[in-house]
Amino acid sequence: MSAALIILGVLLLIVIVLALWVAGIYNSLVALRNRFKNAFAQIDVQLKRRYDLIPNLVETAKGYMKHEHDTLEDVIKARNIAYTASQSAAANPADAGAVKNLVSAESGLTGALSRLMVVSEKYPDLKANQNMMQLTEELTSTENKISFARQAFNDSVTVYNTTRETFPNVIFAGMFGFTDAQLFQIEDVTERSAPKVSFN
Repeated sequence: MSAALIILGVLLLIVIVLALWVAGIYNSLVALRNRFKNAFAQIDVQLKRRYDLIPNLVETAKGYMKHEHDTLEDVIKARNIAYTASQSAAANPADAGAVKNLVSAESGLTGALSRLMVVSEKYPDLKANQNMMQLTEELTSTENKISFARQAFNDSVTVYNTTRETFPNVIFAGMFGFTDAQLFQIEDVTERSAPKVSFN
């Protein structure tokens, strides 16, 4: 009877060790997923700031750029599309499709802002406007913060994906519903740089 108890005790100990090992894998994946979700939240804060600045920028430019109605409308339209995409991605940063849509919308917004800045160069009074200079300075600062936040997000996603894909984690990641996370990267090489917002 004592040999059976020893075998049962050893088997129970093995089961407990395996359960703790699997729980450790699960907990590390949860921690890494939460880290990249937090990193996305930092991007979201900066994007919201950017989206709030853009209507003020367009309103300031409207008085000077009366013949550039289409350009101004394009910026607002691109801003609204990007804002909607950011809300969808913020609801679930682990959704690769939502992050891809946000990247695409952000590329469109960057292009529209770049066109606005190029057109605004034709208007010296606009370039000299104190409000416009302050808005563009804030926008430039926000673009830099977005860039740093994207880098932190991509670093967190890379660590999460690497941990999720290594053996033996990959076996349990699928069972527990840990899917691949999408990097926040610009796909079009021409859109990799922030829009030029200098009025000097």
